[in-house]
Amino acid sequence: MFTEISRRRRVAALLALAAALTVAAPIAEARPGGGGSFGSRGSRTYTAPSATPTAPGGGMTMQRSQTAPSPGMGSPGMQAPAAPGRRFGGGFFAGLLGAGLLGALLGGGFFGGLGGIASMIGLLFQVGLVVLVVMLALRFFRRRNEPAGAGAPYARSSLDDKPGARGPMGGAPAGPAAGMFGGQRPPQARTVQIGPADYQAFERLLGDIQDAYSREDRVTLGNLSTPEMVGYFDEELRNNAARGVVNKISDVKLLQGDLAESWGEDRTDYATVAMRYALKDVMVERASGRVVSTDSSEATELWTFLRQPGRGWVLSAIQQTR
Repeated sequence: MFTEISRRRRVAALLALAAALTVAAPIAEARPGGGGSFGSRGSRTYTAPSATPTAPGGGMTMQRSQTAPSPGMGSPGMQAPAAPGRRFGGGFFAGLLGAGLLGALLGGGFFGGLGGIASMIGLLFQVGLVVLVVMLALRFFRRRNEPAGAGAPYARSSLDDKPGARGPMGGAPAGPAAGMFGGQRPPQARTVQIGPADYQAFERLLGDIQDAYSREDRVTLGNLSTPEMVGYFDEELRNNAARGVVNKISDVKLLQGDLAESWGEDRTDYATVAMRYALKDVMVERASGRVVSTDSSEATELWTFLRQPGRGWVLSAIQQTR
């Protein structure tokens, strides 16, 4: 009896410990972003931010983004699809060849009338016929897939002598004609100068976004962040609500910050800033107001802001440091 009671107590203690760890696990990274890397940085979305004195190891690559990776972005994990012609010739016709040989050995043959093993001449005829069909088919599809004028020598045009007819360093023409020389041209980056007023805006956004997240104020978050970032924040807030807790953040103070990168694409300016800041992070039970966990700590993250003509800076990405 005593042994049974002791066993039950041990099981209850283990269950309580597991429940405590389950609640405490996400709290260590309960601030906006949850310690992840997500958002968009234009054409640099899948490029890790540069190292700075505040973030000597640089930033981590993006884990979640609504920006579709392009060939020029170097997205990790992207693999080039197999060539359709190669897969067609290596799969479909190989299957036909195997079926013909198997049928011949079993006696049915490719056409069912040459006597199988007893007719070596018929077998050789079938193999030769299949090889001929494969060669003709591959030649047909190879010619079909060749672009018009492939293999023809380059003819010098009078456009070559006109200013602007060719791209930088004598490359292919820019603009609409660039589509004929390798697809869509990536956006050209331009220099963006960041001054004291911009740094003040970044520091202000750091505190205002943390405060709005703490109050679960989705309207304010929408004014301070891109729609993509608001979607991620809303997902975190809904997860907190499902668990019956509220993440209260206060005493946010920027301790150190510096610029990692700044650039412009088309009409949009970007700035990625490394920031080390202190905060008080408290998880409160939604129904009773009981404090579930409290943590006063520091965090170092890289925040990317974007700005469009006539508008202020808004948050577009959060990335963790290496």
